[in-house]
Amino acid sequence: MNGGRRVLLGRIVGVHGVRGAVKLESFTEPRLAIFGYKPWLLEREPERFEEIAEAQGHAQGKGIVATLPSVADRDAAASMIGARIWVPRKALPELEPGEFYQTDLEGLQVVNEAGDDLGRVSHLFDNGAHDVMMTRDAAGRERLIPYVVDVYVKSVDLDAGRIVVDWHKDD
Repeated sequence: MNGGRRVLLGRIVGVHGVRGAVKLESFTEPRLAIFGYKPWLLEREPERFEEIAEAQGHAQGKGIVATLPSVADRDAAASMIGARIWVPRKALPELEPGEFYQTDLEGLQVVNEAGDDLGRVSHLFDNGAHDVMMTRDAAGRERLIPYVVDVYVKSVDLDAGRIVVDWHKDD
């Protein structure tokens, strides 16, 4: 699979049993929602994807166990450890106006209300209280900007590729 936006949903972190089951780390909420997205695009090597249409799984204690149609034994499962699980962006449900998936914000230009360039969004993460945008400018400077709408994030324009924030350039 090449081209098209993809969304990272999880990764394979271990093996379970002798019949080829794998342990997953899921980035979805709830964690078992990962099985609702199809097809999976399994990335074992950078930018090389294997399409998995029928992954199945269940909760196992605090983890998740999955079976993949192409994995029949423990050795094959062990070779999958570290593989990342992606889905095509178009596999995600449509959102209400004004809502965005984090992946849609990655790469957007961030400017403050004075027009100062604060860089591009490299990624977002949850710090427990709210999401945080990491931006990186042309000089390589990184900034952490709270993604709090109407407080710090004033507008998001996907078509223009721009986010306007209430944030000082020197913060």
